[in-house]
Amino acid sequence: MGVTRLKRKDRRNKARANNKVARIKQLLLTPVIKNVDMDELRAQFGEAPKNKPAEQKEEAAAE
Repeated sequence: MGVTRLKRKDRRNKARANNKVARIKQLLLTPVIKNVDMDELRAQFGEAPKNKPAEQKEEAAAE
């Protein structure tokens, strides 16, 4: 008894597997950020805003 192969489905399955491997390799190529100086980053952006809207809501509710 002969074995028939579904060639189109076989190509599709191999392409799907190859695409997954390629996607994983692409994600691994991006460098990981290490040794980040948080104080330096904060200095670049300035002071963080103090929750002014929340404080105003509380004051308005108290009145």
